[in-house]
Amino acid sequence: MPDAAQILIERFTRRDACVGVVGLGYVGLPLVRALHDAGFRVIGYDVDDAKIEQLRRGEAYLKHLGDALPKELAASDRFTPTSSPEDLSACDAICLCVPTPLGSHQEPDLSYVEDSTRMVGSVLKAGALVVLESTSYPGTTREVCLPLLESGNRRCGRDFFLAFSPEREDPGRRGFETRTIPRLVGGIDEPSGKVAHALYSAAVEQAVLLDSAETAEAAKLLENIYRAVNIALVNELKPVLADMGIDIWKVIKAAATKPFGFQAFYPGPGLGGHCIPIDPYYLTHKAREYGHATRFIELAGEINSRMPLAVVDRVAHALNQDAKPVKGSRVLVVGIAYKPDVDDVRETPAAEIIRLLLERGAIVSYHDPHIARFPDMRRYQFDLASSPLDQAHVDAADCVLIVTNHSDLDYALLAARAKLIVDTRDAMARVTPGQARVVKA
Repeated sequence: MPDAAQILIERFTRRDACVGVVGLGYVGLPLVRALHDAGFRVIGYDVDDAKIEQLRRGEAYLKHLGDALPKELAASDRFTPTSSPEDLSACDAICLCVPTPLGSHQEPDLSYVEDSTRMVGSVLKAGALVVLESTSYPGTTREVCLPLLESGNRRCGRDFFLAFSPEREDPGRRGFETRTIPRLVGGIDEPSGKVAHALYSAAVEQAVLLDSAETAEAAKLLENIYRAVNIALVNELKPVLADMGIDIWKVIKAAATKPFGFQAFYPGPGLGGHCIPIDPYYLTHKAREYGHATRFIELAGEINSRMPLAVVDRVAHALNQDAKPVKGSRVLVVGIAYKPDVDDVRETPAAEIIRLLLERGAIVSYHDPHIARFPDMRRYQFDLASSPLDQAHVDAADCVLIVTNHSDLDYALLAARAKLIVDTRDAMARVTPGQARVVKA
């Protein structure tokens, strides 16, 4: 093993190295916490100056991480937030935690990965480690990042080290954090893998060294494809069973009593978050290069992506039973985050549902205790602010549409006062029935 690799391994083991984190969002900031808690000096980089200023002031911008973390980081002499690339030149390791969205035709958009890799390459000190954490297709680390870093006479395994270690964040999930979630690590070469394994072993409870970056990249995709396909299965079964007069929620609950061979997945209004709606298409794209059709992935994507339309059709049908058209009806959307108890709207199905309702002439309002205003998104811009969930607003609604089942909502009020509730999450099953007519969607 090259001397440079052994030097880094020893520094990571002693935790006296400096680690940079590029991208301080839902993936990067939790990683900063894990590295800082482990004793490393950490430099957090982001192009968003507002985030940097908030971190310097100790202010939270990701609510699910709590208020204590930014205050602790702001008071620490081992954490430096910055928007200056030059500050990363002091780092012994740099982790890239940048977005990997899809383009307009469901093709991978690696521009953030490419730009951040070029930036890191321009300031990377000799013998340092670079780790890509952003989810992408197998081969991204080797085919995209490696050539950008091997400029001039610089060579991987000699002048720097390169690995892939996929993030496994799930915002809002209790009982798990970056430190406690097992971490996969795969290097471009053997020294890179061992160096990256040493870094993560010092920061998390379990780091699993794999034989290559490609294996780690494929494992991350499999995790999310598994979820996408199984969610699509129950989404497809939902209307079939409903027409038979069978409640799919009761069916899933019954099947889940089996202690082996079954894992419960639940239907919903569509997929949200960065992982499940997006990541499977990265493998679909790469598979085409090798002449393969990923039919399960594409079918799952088709089923899941049409769920917002199915929800709006269900609203229209329910209103029609009350002799009301969608046009001119007041629809109160409850919950716009993509999952319960977070302020995360990435790829939220609520956006497409609201667009379709507005397109059909509905008068739409929303309530979400975690999101005061509907943020501008790449494909959606709504001039909407969260309305109070009180008697007046519930009484005024022709239909209350539950999209996100936050735990701190007043479901008893909805049951008692709403005329019609279209429930996409089986949320009303937890409360005593009231005057509201509840339609599951």
